[in-house]
Amino acid sequence: MIIPWQQLEADTLDNLIKEFVLREGTDYGDHEVSLDQKIDQVKTQLANGEAVIVFSELHETVDIQLKRHL
Repeated sequence: MIIPWQQLEADTLDNLIKEFVLREGTDYGDHEVSLDQKIDQVKTQLANGEAVIVFSELHETVDIQLKRHL
């Protein structure tokens, strides 16, 4: 189930994105990217519709995924 990011409280959204960014551990190449920059990038992807928040009823988990991967 896709959860519209606009329906989440600001603090909840920030915490979800922060947890996602810290969990991912993605390599950003030669340039160091700060945690705040990573969080802003995810927020931009959500706002642009490139990423979505997905709730799994089966596993009772929440994740952020690129829309094209769904």
